[in-house]
Amino acid sequence: QVQLVESGGGLVQAGDSLRLSCVASGRTFSSNTMGWFRQAPGKEREFVGGIGWSGGSPYYADSVKGRFSISRDSAKNTIFLQMNSLKPEDTAVYYCAASMLRYIYSASGYDDWGQGTQVTVSS
Repeated sequence: QVQLVESGGGLVQAGDSLRLSCVASGRTFSSNTMGWFRQAPGKEREFVGGIGWSGGSPYYADSVKGRFSISRDSAKNTIFLQMNSLKPEDTAVYYCAASMLRYIYSASGYDDWGQGTQVTVSS
């Protein structure tokens, strides 16, 4: 099992930037992909983007392409979600997750989840 802890959420204004972090511990060697998801009130959990632990380019949902970017620091077992040009519709709880699969978009393909961090974007 992989333990995941997100941080970096907060209240920002539209157009601002925010960077989320996710630190992984435990059986991190069993994971191939780390993903970011978000869930707004009353909505289903939505894929934001993912990245491989050992290499490969990050991949994103169309709704965030060009605004969000994912990076990793493998030595520190940490992934980041840099969010630029934030919009009110980006308001959600953001989760990181770990999967043994590669290039997986569906939440059902992820095995371990963090507790989430709230991001609120005011207009």
